[in-house]
Amino acid sequence: MKRDVIIALDFKDGETALNFLDKFRDEKPFVKIGMELFYSAGPDIVRQVKARGHKVFLDLKLHDIPNTVKGGMRSLSGLGADIVNVHAAGTIEMMKAAMEGVVREDGTRPLVIAVTQLTSTSEERMQKELLINAPINDTIIHYARNAKEAGLDGVVCSPLEAGMVKEACGKEFLTVTPGVRFADGDVGDQVRVTTPRKAKEIGTDYIVVGRPITKADDPVAAYRRCMNEFAED
Repeated sequence: MKRDVIIALDFKDGETALNFLDKFRDEKPFVKIGMELFYSAGPDIVRQVKARGHKVFLDLKLHDIPNTVKGGMRSLSGLGADIVNVHAAGTIEMMKAAMEGVVREDGTRPLVIAVTQLTSTSEERMQKELLINAPINDTIIHYARNAKEAGLDGVVCSPLEAGMVKEACGKEFLTVTPGVRFADGDVGDQVRVTTPRKAKEIGTDYIVVGRPITKADDPVAAYRRCMNEFAED
């Protein structure tokens, strides 16, 4: 699996997102479409971005009863996304239902990954507010093992846990890691973060980078810097 940088298109509407992508004349970066953009622009934004030649990680974190998730995955898979996700807290049964729904009529499917714990969640908050009393690393590894048992391709975790997930679930089990910032950048609202270079050393497969690229004075240069630090051998 070739490492790659995924740009988070966390924009308020489709026009803004497409205008941002217009800046990339020589590259077709992998991009993430999350809740804000998807709910604003609708499903067609996925088709539009795919038509421009970009790979898409559709980040909607499905979490519901198994039958509802199965139907939701059927709809999302038809949009042509390359990666889709659920929340691992939805149980193994729910994740298995997602895998049933995600297969297209031609037998193909996107990669399916599960969110373990959000990178904005600290161990203290997890224990105090969610009443999960196990250490956060143990919880993440347990969720990752559940995702593997359900047949998923990998998990979303912070870069700090990617190595542990690989040890627990095997090197082929994908890790997609947000919470990546340049060494000289602001961490924003995320608490479990690292740099692109460190994420590469840890061995994660994909890093998701938003504001350090989208809010940069020169987004293309910031993307190239990120690719150079993470994806280039």
